[in-house]
Amino acid sequence: MKIIFKIWLVLIFFLEIITFRFSPAQTVLNIESDSTKYFLHIGEELTYIVKYAFLNLGEVKFHIKGNRIIDGKYVTETNSYMDSYEGLPFVDLHQKYSSFCDSNYSPVKFIGVMFEEDTNFVQYSFNGDSAIKITKGDYTTRSINFDSTVYVNKKYQDGLSILFYSRKFVGTDSTHIIPCFVNEKEETTVLTFYSESEPVEIENVDYEIDCLKIDGETDFVSVYGLTGEFEGWFSNDVHKVPIKAKMNVIIGSVTLELIQWKTKNWNPPKYLN
Repeated sequence: MKIIFKIWLVLIFFLEIITFRFSPAQTVLNIESDSTKYFLHIGEELTYIVKYAFLNLGEVKFHIKGNRIIDGKYVTETNSYMDSYEGLPFVDLHQKYSSFCDSNYSPVKFIGVMFEEDTNFVQYSFNGDSAIKITKGDYTTRSINFDSTVYVNKKYQDGLSILFYSRKFVGTDSTHIIPCFVNEKEETTVLTFYSESEPVEIENVDYEIDCLKIDGETDFVSVYGLTGEFEGWFSNDVHKVPIKAKMNVIIGSVTLELIQWKTKNWNPPKYLN
């Protein structure tokens, strides 16, 4: 059952796009059209089941909570929750990530909390294109054991905000080359968006869903087996809701699939061919 544990570690690594810091993308082909008009819908909740082969490992939920002001800036709070199912051997995973991003999907602050026997947190405070303050400590006692500042010369993003960045460009037939900083190393992620609709099936919907595809690749391999390749499908409508995603690992692939949604006036669009 150690494989289950490794799969969860791979999932953490991939979703911690959430804890990586991305610089603004270089757009190889940038198409400005109505398809890029995407807005954060306050109150939206999306829940996904995590699957590996015949195993259901847990759930990931994304929530757009609301607007607030941080450091004099008007931001939108977005949250992500990752929870393993009870009864899995060697796995008891519960984590929360929050990104407070502006109207350009650039983060002002990021907070990650790992709920365990010693619950720890990490916080990034972004000061435009000049500095990122990194704080780590004990979430329960609010004590700080690490406080440092990284000086930069351009704006960066955290990975939760990049999810909404991706939704903005769904359907644009464009490729975005994104430099990223992973474990103190400069890496590169490539995102490619397609405009041709595809039918996608998921268990909780009894018809084929009209979707648009995105795929990507990183130029590094995780020690836990992430090969760097991934693909996802988003609803072919103005909401651009992520429907399904697949991530390659050395021992197979991990799938995230939409199981619940709370989005105003939205249901998955039917594929009509």
